[in-house]
Amino acid sequence: MTIREWIRDREISGFPTFSVDDVRSAFTNYSEQSIKNDLFRLSSQGILYPVYRGFYVIMPPHYAAKRMIPPIYYIDQLMAYLNKPYYISLLSAAEILGAAHQRPQKFSVMTVFPKSTVSSAKNNSLVWEYRKEIPSDFLLSRNSETGTILYSNSELTAIDIVQYEQYIGGLSRAATILEELTENLDFHGVSDSLLDYTSIATIQRLGYMLEDVLGQTEIADVLYTELRSYAKRFRYVPLNTRKTVENAEKNSRWKVYINSIIETDEI
Repeated sequence: MTIREWIRDREISGFPTFSVDDVRSAFTNYSEQSIKNDLFRLSSQGILYPVYRGFYVIMPPHYAAKRMIPPIYYIDQLMAYLNKPYYISLLSAAEILGAAHQRPQKFSVMTVFPKSTVSSAKNNSLVWEYRKEIPSDFLLSRNSETGTILYSNSELTAIDIVQYEQYIGGLSRAATILEELTENLDFHGVSDSLLDYTSIATIQRLGYMLEDVLGQTEIADVLYTELRSYAKRFRYVPLNTRKTVENAEKNSRWKVYINSIIETDEI
């Protein structure tokens, strides 16, 4: 059996991904160079799509014309290969939740440290963000073409797009996504279970945006109650961490220096 035939058998059997270690195990009589040559040739022919160092996806016919496979097709298998917890995050999670406004150009994945050592040039579709720990209680799952994917729920997505706003285009973009998420936001009872995974400053900024920018006072009131239960006292923080707070107005409830103008896009 050739490597090409082995790949075809995997495809027929419903295993659309594999690692170079899988090939080594199946072809013990092949030299390392022969395996590399075959995988390179099959990738050049569009039969394989290398998405990470040592990890390949068999090109599905419906993606062959573009020779590009969306990460949602293989992300669960890739993270299992890396042996790392994950969830689809930020704008990619918002899109799954029906709140992306526009289709994101990149696919965001949250995982844990240490950071990836693979450059974005190897797969520029994926954008990695990192946490110390994954808040698994706030993840949702759904079926994909190749199995099951994990993504952040509305509350965790709302927190993430404020905490990581620099990766999605800034606070105005975050507010636009928040506006679409508000229909499903419910922060009742999340104080210890979810706020442990973020910073108090992030919650202050989120609360200010919900209340003063978006006018979502009921959601903001619940979040404020949870924040006060979690942290009895908190200090003033800048709305925009990349701008000075000199001469900025203050929001006394959320203790936020309003040093940035936020404008949402028309939906």
